[in-house]
Amino acid sequence: MNISYDLLRSYVATDLSPEGVAEALTSIGLETGGIEEVESIPGGLKGLVLGKVLTCVEHENSDHLHVTTVDVGDEEPLQIVCGAPNVAAGKGVVVATIGTVLPAGEESFTIKKGKIRGVESYGMLCSEVEIGVGTDNSGIILLETDSITPGTPAASHYGVSSDYILEVDITPNRVDATSHYGVARDLAAYLTQQTGSVVSAQLPELSASPKAGSCPLPVSVQVPSTLCPRFQGLVIRGLKVGESPKWLRQTLERIGLKPINVVVDVTNFVLHEYGQPLHAYDLSKVGAGLRVKLAEEQKMTLLDKSEGQLSGQDLVIASTDGTPLCVAGVMGGLDSGTTEQTTEIFLEAANFNASSVRKTARRLGLNTDSSFRFERGLDPERTTWALLRAASLILELCPGSSIDGGLFDHYPEPSEPYAVTLDLGYMHRLIGQEIPESDVARILASLEIEVTERQGKLWSLRVPRYRVDVTRPSDVVEEILRIYGYNRIELSGYIHANLSPKGAVDRSYSRKLLLSEQLTGAGFNELLNNSLSSEAYYEGLTSYPAERLVRLVNPLSGELNVMRQTLLFGGLAAISRNLRRQQRSFYYYEWGNCYEAAPEQTKSDATTLAGYRERQTLGLWVAGERVTGSWAHPDEAASPFELKAQVEHIFERLGIALSGIKTSFVERDIFAGPGYAYSTYEGKELVVLGQVHPRLVAAWDIELPVYFASVDWEQINRLAERVKLEAKELAKYPIVKRDLSLLIDSKTTFAELEQAARRAEKKLLRSVSLFDVYEGKNLPAGKKSYALSFYLQDTERTMSDKQIDAIMSKIRKSLEDGFGAELR
Repeated sequence: MNISYDLLRSYVATDLSPEGVAEALTSIGLETGGIEEVESIPGGLKGLVLGKVLTCVEHENSDHLHVTTVDVGDEEPLQIVCGAPNVAAGKGVVVATIGTVLPAGEESFTIKKGKIRGVESYGMLCSEVEIGVGTDNSGIILLETDSITPGTPAASHYGVSSDYILEVDITPNRVDATSHYGVARDLAAYLTQQTGSVVSAQLPELSASPKAGSCPLPVSVQVPSTLCPRFQGLVIRGLKVGESPKWLRQTLERIGLKPINVVVDVTNFVLHEYGQPLHAYDLSKVGAGLRVKLAEEQKMTLLDKSEGQLSGQDLVIASTDGTPLCVAGVMGGLDSGTTEQTTEIFLEAANFNASSVRKTARRLGLNTDSSFRFERGLDPERTTWALLRAASLILELCPGSSIDGGLFDHYPEPSEPYAVTLDLGYMHRLIGQEIPESDVARILASLEIEVTERQGKLWSLRVPRYRVDVTRPSDVVEEILRIYGYNRIELSGYIHANLSPKGAVDRSYSRKLLLSEQLTGAGFNELLNNSLSSEAYYEGLTSYPAERLVRLVNPLSGELNVMRQTLLFGGLAAISRNLRRQQRSFYYYEWGNCYEAAPEQTKSDATTLAGYRERQTLGLWVAGERVTGSWAHPDEAASPFELKAQVEHIFERLGIALSGIKTSFVERDIFAGPGYAYSTYEGKELVVLGQVHPRLVAAWDIELPVYFASVDWEQINRLAERVKLEAKELAKYPIVKRDLSLLIDSKTTFAELEQAARRAEKKLLRSVSLFDVYEGKNLPAGKKSYALSFYLQDTERTMSDKQIDAIMSKIRKSLEDGFGAELR
């Protein structure tokens, strides 16, 4: 939020510099991100002085240039060549001397000594547009010489003023600080603590006073007080709506607002001054009265000329015939706003339910200054001052206007301050240091927290309603501590250690770090994508059907309207983005949650989250070039076998034996062909990998094969939890290797042969490897040749040939019976 330094000091007296104010606010929790100097005229007219043209003659080498001598208060006049048609001797002018920097749109240029058609020029005579004081560009500025003194800075002549804008970051709980007065109130509390004397923030005096009696415009509130706790307003007539005075326009512009007209500008000013939104209705467009009601299913054109679709859950202020004039707490309607033709208004200040405003703003896709404050919860007790402040300014700035009738005030259930009991002993234990009671009392008073009763260490407090975040003793302690000063709390030097053992969550996190280091060391880069996704990605997919998507009720946009079911599309987006930036190698991994909804018939009404599932997932992507531009190795494209190797390295790193994992080919429509799956023998899928379907790849403008693996981290982590590390002596007896060359069916996979061999010999078979594959000439149709190595070891004795032959015979028979394998 932008805070004007000058405006802030109009509410609290302080001689702190802008930097000092920023430091003070940051120390009490209102972090100030930056300070920017702004001037009423861009550039501040630095280097510009007033001068008097002494002589003016035509340039001998030009038919439109003039050579002038100008008195700028120095010992010698300046010779300046000027092309303006209205330059003349005896006139006062504005001179940009050598070295002056003049703005030129978003850029600038520096005045230098130069020659124009052979004549030296030592400056420039300026027009209104060139220095930013007007819009006339037909000639230079001419002033009467009897009203100026040569050499006077132009900034002094034009009354240039400057201010500093502080960028204050407001946390969601501090709605009380979303105004200049709110920030001033906190700064006053800080100054009170620092100086020891009472410093208070002061609001301007109010001059508007409604008459006794009722408001002449009938208003009815037709919703419960929970939706509209308070609604106030008054009628002002005799208006002549025009441009706001200079001070108001400049104030709004400095904090980033665009002036519109005097009525709208006043409501915006009060909003940023006091934090209470207001709205002014043109009475000629209102009709016979106003109704605060729930909307119907209808469309409404808003002030920003956008069209909003209202629902029966949206709170609106409507005319008596039901036409919506304003979306409560969000934005007014285009047909109800004030214009230069407006002569009478109904000025409204109200309090609306925070949740209702938030839902409506999100549904309409709006985020206004008004909704920003209402969504955080405003105090209904603050509406009256804001309403009368705006009325006072309108009456002051619109001579001849007046308040007609009394004040309308619908306030069925007045709010009371929050009652909190503070135990000073609890506070000291929580802080770790005792704070003098006199300091505590002074801080509470400076924060407008009333101490109603003291019973020893127990203090009964009344916290202002505008402090919606201070409702518990711990909240009060936080308020005291931030004003007292976090840096004043001394560290005891005592270190608290947590000796509790690691839990399952800690172990899972440690394994993630371990695997992340392994993948990073293998050349992968980690991705971090948004868990929100687009429903369009899932159209037509059966692997991740659209009916299983978790949809958002109030999506930020059409591209982010569902929770992702898979990590795939985030990786494709990263590959596409980096491919367009001339990258050729893509090795990525990402840890993230995926979400899916159960079919409608399985959902339960018992809890909000019933029927939904969240899965921790690891995604791996391999694409592009594995080796490129190496003098020692020919270029080599990435391969799915690399991805398969990385998946198996994950199992090995976690200590999960591959012999206990079942592999198979599976059909997935996200893959170009059969996918390759790892699963438990109970049928729980652990990993599925394959080449991404060209249709999906083409949608991202990727013109190379992409290989993707989805790892179900929850299932793999459960297997890792069962792994027990045991230390054993190294085997004293050698490993025996035997080879078999087999003729098998072309559809048979190595994984199937390995699993059959392990079933045949569970005790002494250590590993199986494939060292040769042949398909083609001299083999029967539909056949291929596999050459396998079998590694056998007995840890208790040296194996005999008879024992080895018996095992190999058993393995061979298993392969022959199961797959029709023949020895070659």
